[in-house]
Amino acid sequence: MTLPAADQRALEVACQRLENPSLAIRLSSSIGVPVEAMIKRVGEKVPPALADAVGQATNDALEYVLLNTARTVSDRGPSGAKAGLHKAAATATGAVSGFFGPHALIVELPVTTAIMFRSIVDIARAEGENPQDQATMLEAMQVFAMGSGHTSADDAADTTYYGVRLALGKAMNDALKYVASQGASSATAPALVRFITAVASRFGVVVSQKAMAQTLPVIGAVGGGLVNTVFISHFQDMARGHFAIRRLERSYGEEEIREAYRRLAENAAQV
Repeated sequence: MTLPAADQRALEVACQRLENPSLAIRLSSSIGVPVEAMIKRVGEKVPPALADAVGQATNDALEYVLLNTARTVSDRGPSGAKAGLHKAAATATGAVSGFFGPHALIVELPVTTAIMFRSIVDIARAEGENPQDQATMLEAMQVFAMGSGHTSADDAADTTYYGVRLALGKAMNDALKYVASQGASSATAPALVRFITAVASRFGVVVSQKAMAQTLPVIGAVGGGLVNTVFISHFQDMARGHFAIRRLERSYGEEEIREAYRRLAENAAQV
């Protein structure tokens, strides 16, 4: 299948974003820390106390988004995503967190995640998705699982874009069936617990990297704002890639786009 030039370019850009995410490199260029030093820092073992705090905060943040933010998103119709407004809000919350130190993450993360979720939904809307559709809400939640690399729970997992979608497939389908019949009124429903846990295990990897970056001596209120700017930019790019792929799948079929994507990813890996 040969895609029109505009859609072929959209697929190429989406593949580049989804297969080459690097929070460490982005942080390095934004904060002014050498790439090697930043990669070493975000790859360091998270202290147990901070790891526990990150794990709980990640689950709490996703539950908060699912139960509170999703139901307040309105359908303004297709429009360009207002990424800059959401980025500014995330920068402000990061500055507060940076001022009080990494343990302020427990308070800051639900707020930042809610801001990012609204930005992700805005991007979905711009790609033709209906924000009032429960499937769109769960697809937006799924974005938090992308671009994380391996998780501690499944080191052998396929971490490519379609690999992550496949890994989350059953949890996603079960969650969709539940919200279609019951709505998302309680995060204690087994189907939603499994979905949130599956997303959180991957989202937590990036949150841990953010937390480790914020322990750098150069990070303060200003640095904390920059970290959050990079953090939300990372997931905005994951959302742009994901919902561009979904738009193309609706037009040309999932199997056709998956195969075209696979060829692009393989060619890029050989370069």
